[in-house]
Amino acid sequence: MVENRTHVVVIGGGYAGTIAANRLQTADNVDITLVNPRPQFVERIRLHQLVAGVDDAVVDYAEVLGEGIRLVTDRATRIDAAARIVALESGETLDYDYLIYAVGSGVAAPTVPGADEFAYPMVEFEHATRLRAALDDVGPATPITVVGAGSTGIETAAELAEQGHPITLVCGGVLGPYLSPAARRSAARRLARMGVTVLDGPAATVTAVTRQSVTLADGREVPSPLTVWTAGFGVPDLATASGLSTDALGRLITDETLTSVDDERIVAAGDAAAPSDQPLRMCCASAGPLGAHAADTVRSRIAGTAPTPLNVALAGQCISLGSKAGVFQLSHTDDTATPLYLGGKAGAALKRAALTASVKLVAREARKPGSLTWLKSDKRGKRLAETERVSAP
Repeated sequence: MVENRTHVVVIGGGYAGTIAANRLQTADNVDITLVNPRPQFVERIRLHQLVAGVDDAVVDYAEVLGEGIRLVTDRATRIDAAARIVALESGETLDYDYLIYAVGSGVAAPTVPGADEFAYPMVEFEHATRLRAALDDVGPATPITVVGAGSTGIETAAELAEQGHPITLVCGGVLGPYLSPAARRSAARRLARMGVTVLDGPAATVTAVTRQSVTLADGREVPSPLTVWTAGFGVPDLATASGLSTDALGRLITDETLTSVDDERIVAAGDAAAPSDQPLRMCCASAGPLGAHAADTVRSRIAGTAPTPLNVALAGQCISLGSKAGVFQLSHTDDTATPLYLGGKAGAALKRAALTASVKLVAREARKPGSLTWLKSDKRGKRLAETERVSAP
C-alpha cells in the first residue's frame, strides 16, 4: 500500500516560519519544505549589533531546523492557490497540499525625497551589511542621523553612540511610541548621557534627504553625511501579487485560526499575517506563537478537526540602549504599555536574555517539536496594529 503523505510548504525562514516548520514535525505522514532566500537563519533582533560590528546576526539552519525538513534557498514569486503551486525566482515550482505564509516584514519604500537614494535602511540582513560597510568608510567623528525612533532606531542610535559616533535621532513624533511616559523619560536620559541628540515633536519630521544632510519640517537642516532610515515597515507583496486578500499594508487577511479568508489550504504566520484584519504588533515576541499556532492549524486540518482560534498575549517590549543599559516596558493584554518598566542594567540583562532565548526557542522546537508555549489571555483584548510599533526590526 502506498503511504498517503501530505506536503506542507512554508514560505519564509524567519522566526515564525522556522518555528512553524519545526512544529509540523509532530504531524503524521507530512513532508515539510522551507523556502527562504538566504541559506542561513537571520537573527533580525540583532541587526543593530551587526551594524555596530559586535555580532554577525546569523545562525546555521543546521542548529535551528529539524533534520527531516527540506530547505530550499530561493525566493517565492507567486502563489497559484487554485493549482496549489508556488513559483520560485529560480524558475522552479513547488506543489503543496498546505501552505504556511510567513514572509515576514521589510522596509517600506520611503516617500521622502532623497531617502531612497541617500539613506541606508537596515530592516533586512543585506541592508545592515551594507550599512556596516558604509560605517567602515567614514571616520569616527562623522555625524550620523538615525531617522525613526521606534525600537530599531533607538537601538541603532545607542549602539553607534556607544562606539563614539556623534548621533542625532530624529523621531518624527515621540521617542519610543510604544513606551509609557516614565519609560520614555528613562530612555531619553540614557541616550542623552551617551551623547545622542534627540529631536522629537511634530517639527522633527524629515522632509528631504541629501548626500550631506536631512531637512526637517520646520526648515532646519541637520548635517548628515550618513543617514540611517528606520522609519516605516512594510511586507512583501507576494500575497497581493498572487490575488489573495490583503490589508492596506499587504498582510494576508485571515480568520482567527490564521487561515486565509480565500483558501483554507493557506495559513499565515508572523508579521505578514492579519487575523480578522487586526494584526498583532510586528515583533519577535509574536512571531514564535504565530508560527506555532499556524502549524497547529495545519495539523488540525490534516487530521480533519476544527482548528482553535488564536490566543496570544504579549508581555511588552524590550529595547537595548547600548551594551550596558536597556528598558523593558510591560504591557496590558491589549498590548498597550502599563506604567511599569525596568531600566538600566536590569533592562539590559533582560534584553540580553531575550536575544539568547529567541534562537534557543527555535532550536528547541527543532529538537522537541510541540514544546513551545506562550503567554495567553483569558480574554481576547484589542490587538493593536500600529506599524511604528516594531520591537524587532
